[in-house]
Amino acid sequence: MEKNRATRNRTIVLSDSERTDLKKDLCQLNTSSSVDEVLNKIYNQDLFEAIDYLPKHFVDLLIIDPPYNLSKDFAGFKFKATDDKTYIEYVRCWLPKVLELLKPNGSIYVCCDWKSTSAIYQVMSEYVTIKNRITWQREKGRGAKTNWKNAMEDIWFGVLNDKDYYFDVASVMQKRRVLAPYKVDGKPKDWIETEDGNFRLTYPSNFWDDISIPYWSMPENTDHPTQKPEKLIAKLILASCPKQGVVFDPFLGSGTTCVVAKKLGRHYCGIEINEEYALLSSKRLRMAEENKDIQGYSDGVFWERNTLSLQKKSQKASAKKKEETSLFNKSMFETT
Repeated sequence: MEKNRATRNRTIVLSDSERTDLKKDLCQLNTSSSVDEVLNKIYNQDLFEAIDYLPKHFVDLLIIDPPYNLSKDFAGFKFKATDDKTYIEYVRCWLPKVLELLKPNGSIYVCCDWKSTSAIYQVMSEYVTIKNRITWQREKGRGAKTNWKNAMEDIWFGVLNDKDYYFDVASVMQKRRVLAPYKVDGKPKDWIETEDGNFRLTYPSNFWDDISIPYWSMPENTDHPTQKPEKLIAKLILASCPKQGVVFDPFLGSGTTCVVAKKLGRHYCGIEINEEYALLSSKRLRMAEENKDIQGYSDGVFWERNTLSLQKKSQKASAKKKEETSLFNKSMFETT
């Protein structure tokens, strides 16, 4: 049954006619395939049915958001919470097979919550070199009367070769407002003055407090219960996958990994067992043909939360500067 939604609700939904049309985009793997055959495709099937048919060592970056050790209903596909030992064995049954897809210099990020983070670390450390643990602030969700509200999640970062892996820190700089500007000889030190305020570009840490969980007024929002924000995935892709590289997601959900990879000029491949979510992924990929915006990321930097108006002004200024430069170059060419 369709939900009644407010007029301003921008949640991405599927009509019956769209479902019929979008099914044409979904694929199945039943024979060994080459790299060219699997790029930029979504496979709607069980991971264990598909993974052996994928080519080995074709992926630059793995982004994995598996079911956490929680009882959760994913549109009819139910995952039941279990004890830690059983969950560890669950992770062991798929992680080694997925890692076979990774290039020797590839990287992996695995998402988890407080309850599953130790299990993810334990199994990952058996196969890869752990480089870091990212903790990000997740403010959405209800409080609890008998416990602390869960307002954070982890992402474990690992590599196959500690001496050879891709990491572009310059692509994930964060633009922050300077509240106490410091000057040397009367000039700003490590910050710039603009008509909209003072700003500094800072190196990213492993604690992210600038992430907004998708909600009804955001154009990326879907009804998936554990959808990851595009901004969060964009940071992982820009940092750890070169342009035209390949990003793979074995638990694709509503498609965020593939959508962001496409918006950022990377190849993608994803597997999702639930047809409804796979269709949502396909619709979002089609939408990305026309709109490559990622909320919170513009002009090559990541912005703090609650700065949307400043981002729009910055984008207009950049567009105006490009137009003026283009007109100047055109006039110079014509005069010569």
